Amino acid sequence: MFLEIFLTLALGTIVYLFLSRRKEETLPIEEGWWGKGQKPDSEEDTTVHPFKVETTEAELNDLFRRLDQARFTEPLENSCFQYGFNSIYLRKVVSYWRNQFNWKKQVEVLNKFPQFKTKIEGLEVHFVHVKPPSLPEGRSAKPLLMVHGWPGSVYEFYKIIPLLTDPTSYGLSDEHIFEVICPSIPGYGFSEASHKKGFNSVSAACIFYKLMLRLGFHEFYAQGGDWGWLICTNLAQIAPSHVKGLHLNMVSVTSMRFTQMLSILLGRYFPGLFGFQDEDVRRMFPFLKKGLFRILMESGYAHIQATKPDTVGCGLNDSPVGLAAYILEKFSTWTDIEFQKQEDGGLERKHSLDDLLTNVMLYWVSGCIVSSMRFYKENIGKGIGTQKHEKLPVRVPTGIASFPNEILHTPQSWAQKKYINIISFHFMPRGGHFAAFEEPELLATDIQQFVGKVEKEELGKKNGK
Repeated sequence: MFLEIFLTLALGTIVYLFLSRRKEETLPIEEGWWGKGQKPDSEEDTTVHPFKVETTEAELNDLFRRLDQARFTEPLENSCFQYGFNSIYLRKVVSYWRNQFNWKKQVEVLNKFPQFKTKIEGLEVHFVHVKPPSLPEGRSAKPLLMVHGWPGSVYEFYKIIPLLTDPTSYGLSDEHIFEVICPSIPGYGFSEASHKKGFNSVSAACIFYKLMLRLGFHEFYAQGGDWGWLICTNLAQIAPSHVKGLHLNMVSVTSMRFTQMLSILLGRYFPGLFGFQDEDVRRMFPFLKKGLFRILMESGYAHIQATKPDTVGCGLNDSPVGLAAYILEKFSTWTDIEFQKQEDGGLERKHSLDDLLTNVMLYWVSGCIVSSMRFYKENIGKGIGTQKHEKLPVRVPTGIASFPNEILHTPQSWAQKKYINIISFHFMPRGGHFAAFEEPELLATDIQQFVGKVEKEELGKKNGK
């Protein structure tokens, strides 16, 4: 009898520990309420409404008045972009914005893709939803959620969407054709901002998970960089059985282990010992210059936004010139750190002013700069490495496109500690932080091959291979 009791207790303990471990590996789905006031007792309206970007003469006249009254400070001689946005070039940008940029035309560009809004957890969530114009007989499109970051927007994806939904028209393989959903993070663009404290990446992931279910997608792929990296990572932690694959063009390590710390010191001399490839060494070392110093030079904005976002944000929300300088400076150095040595920040080497100002206008007309900056405080304000999701592994198949001009390089051996099922890791030949915006064809091709690997593995499992 005692043996039976002992065995029952032992078995119960094993089952409990197994289930507890399994439970800990998944983030709980939050049931938040981020709207104004108390959550109503009535059921939330789940209707999906068509949406179009619109502008008024009053909005444009107000913008023009503010641009005309801009006050500039002369830059230091030969300072280029090394002190931030060079005001000599800023004058040229403002002049173009005031006299040549056609916002009404860009509104037509924005409206060329179907857009919608739906209310989730008290917030009006905006998203672009593009289906393939046609599909080969017997084929179906693969749902792909693409999430932007800061200071970007859904407009970052406007060049890559056609490559994914209609690849043959652009000379790409049609082996995998996608149905693309690009939501605006709440507090960005035309998605309503949270009215309460605490809305972070996990909160956004829960909302996007509910969005995909509402649209009828119970299995889908997720792709992101910048905040999109973290939101999509959280989504894979929340719903691993729904996320078929996770593709990232940026990966950041929020907790460093001893071996990783040691690799910073010795990896340049013993790369094989730490799983480094030659390209890892080239991008990472000398680490003081390419790692620590670069982070110090490029992270001042993050410290401000993670502590007192409203203070700076209020000024940016009132001045379109200040807003443009603050945002566009990131499209210079985050595209290529060497661009800071140019008086124009190299901005027009990879982008047109029309594209750059369209992204700025999405922040201006929606008045979202403050709420977008608050996202840093909600995610970083409690400290790095303190959140539950930072301690949980990601088990879904993961693909990483590593662009050479990303702010900080993360080698696969580091990423593997978090993303334990990396099936695709590629050193991209060119490009920086805004991958979809800069190199849409490179990113689209990498997404295609990653999905091909996931589908092949899935087919192999079904066939028992």
